[in-house]
Amino acid sequence: MYICAQGWTRGMKAVSKVVDEFFEKIIDEHVQDARKQQEHHKDFIDVLLSLMDAQQEAAEQLSRSNIKAIMLDMLVGAMDTSATAVEWALAELYRNPRVMKRVQQELETVVGLDRLVEESDLVKLEYLEMVVKETMRLHPVAPLLVPHESMEDIKINGYDIPKKSRVIVNIWAIGRDPRVWSHNADEFYPERFEGVDIDVRGHDFRLIPFGSGRRGCRGMQLGLTMIRLILAQLVHCFEWKLPNGMSPHDLDMGEKFGLSVPMANHLIAIPNYRLVS
Repeated sequence: MYICAQGWTRGMKAVSKVVDEFFEKIIDEHVQDARKQQEHHKDFIDVLLSLMDAQQEAAEQLSRSNIKAIMLDMLVGAMDTSATAVEWALAELYRNPRVMKRVQQELETVVGLDRLVEESDLVKLEYLEMVVKETMRLHPVAPLLVPHESMEDIKINGYDIPKKSRVIVNIWAIGRDPRVWSHNADEFYPERFEGVDIDVRGHDFRLIPFGSGRRGCRGMQLGLTMIRLILAQLVHCFEWKLPNGMSPHDLDMGEKFGLSVPMANHLIAIPNYRLVS
């Protein structure tokens, strides 16, 4: 047991060193770009570096270690949640072959069958965007937003909420409420977003998988990009089938509730490459 613990510790130290060197390389590249171009901030790391430079005389200065810790938080937070969202999306596409076919047709039209989907293609994939929104409506990765606190006494729908009350928003329930959506609120139907200006970035309170305002998820853009790109590549590159002749309607869509809501039983599928070699 002691030997196993030693090996685990050495392995973690090795991984930590690799991650640290990777983050250092990213920060150095941003520093060099800033010196060469002298332009407005391009991304989150540029902003953090500018804050570090501006705080050189401050007692509690933002350091490179602080920046690397923030980068790690964002990446780790985006990995597990993004993987869960992609798994739910694929499961719903299996259960709805009509939707899967329409996504593939859009990808064939926009991208073709002779190359992979690239990040620059995402803005043109309107139906894929609807699929992602519908997945986040029915299957929000985090069913309860981070706690908020009321800043004043207020009455909402006949309920008195005193100042300083802890408020937790149940977005899982909002996403399935027929009074908010329609009679088919429990149905996976991406077309409900067609021609409707509903976004996931916190401006429309019907759909706030990343929260809203100052307490919203800081990794929202990274997470959205990862989910759309990974889902697009999986659907574009492969035809998928369920094992052992399983019917799509036999898929277990049970949820495992916690801080996040993954599938109770992970999705298992067999890929078949479909692009032109």
